[in-house]
Formats: sequence, C-alpha cells, structure tokens
Amino acid sequence: MLSRILLALAFTAVVPPAVAAESPYATLEQREIKALSADEITALRTGQGFSQALSAELNGFPGPRHVIELADRLGLDAAQRSAVETLFASMQAEAVAAGEAVLDAEADFERAFRADTITESEVAAATEEIGRLRGILRGIHLRYHLRTKTLLTPHQVALYNAARGYSAGGHGAHGSHTAQ
Repeated sequence: MLSRILLALAFTAVVPPAVAAESPYATLEQREIKALSADEITALRTGQGFSQALSAELNGFPGPRHVIELADRLGLDAAQRSAVETLFASMQAEAVAAGEAVLDAEADFERAFRADTITESEVAAATEEIGRLRGILRGIHLRYHLRTKTLLTPHQVALYNAARGYSAGGHGAHGSHTAQ
C-alpha cells in the first residue's frame, strides 16, 4: 500500500495538475470595442483598405495608395501622378468618415452589451446597420480601385501586378480596359 502511495506521489510530482483550458478570447475583454482588434480600429480611423478591396486588387484594378508607392516603377507621368494623388486624397477623406461611422456604431453596440440593456430586436437592428456601414466603406475602396485603373495604361497595370507579386496568368494581368 505504501508503495502505491509513493508511486502516486512520484507521478503527481512529474505530471502537473490539470490546468483549465484557456479560452482564445481570454485577453480580448480588455479591448475598447471587443469585436475589433487594435489594428482594425487603426485601419478604420485612418482610412486603410485592410483587404476590403481584394476583389478589385487581385483582378487587375490597382489601388491608388499602392500606385503612388510604385509611381516610379510604373512610369507614371506628371498628370497621372497628380490624378492618382487626387483620387487617393478623396478616397482617404471618404474612407476615414465611413470608418468613423463604423466605429461609432460598434461602440454604441458595445455599450449596449456592457449596460446589459440590449434586446434581440436591437441586436438585429445594430448588426444590420454595422453591416450597411461596412458595405459603404468597402464600396468606397472598391470604387477608387476602379477609378485608378482608368488612369493607367494596360502596360502599367501589368507592371503593377508584377510589382505586387500577382500571377501573370490571373485575370489581373489581362483584359485591361483603361482610358489611357
């Protein structure tokens, strides 16, 4: 009997006691808005695309921010550069305003949960509104990708795709229908 007790004690010394499984959400309760990471909040406040325009970007519709970054490699002339910079400034203004609207709606939603006052119908209304606002924001980014492409030649679009590391065989490298 003593040997069994000693064996059990030896076993527990080697094997740590069971630790409660930690939730992947364990530290998220510290967030300002629980549903949004710090990076998402920053992106919304600063007008960043945060992958909202991937449908355009990966199908040969360059974004104005990246076209400006690649202006020399793309061989933009002064008029193109100026036009893309103007587009970018407009997109930023619209995206920041739309991002702030999303943040306000998310913060209101968060406050209602914190206060323990939210109802099912309010959840439905709030989530639909947040979805609508996010759709507006995504649309802003996508529209400016469309507008940017019209300022580039097919060759510049191909250079852009190559510079960004996109496949030459994808839709993004072919079928360009630009104005210039």
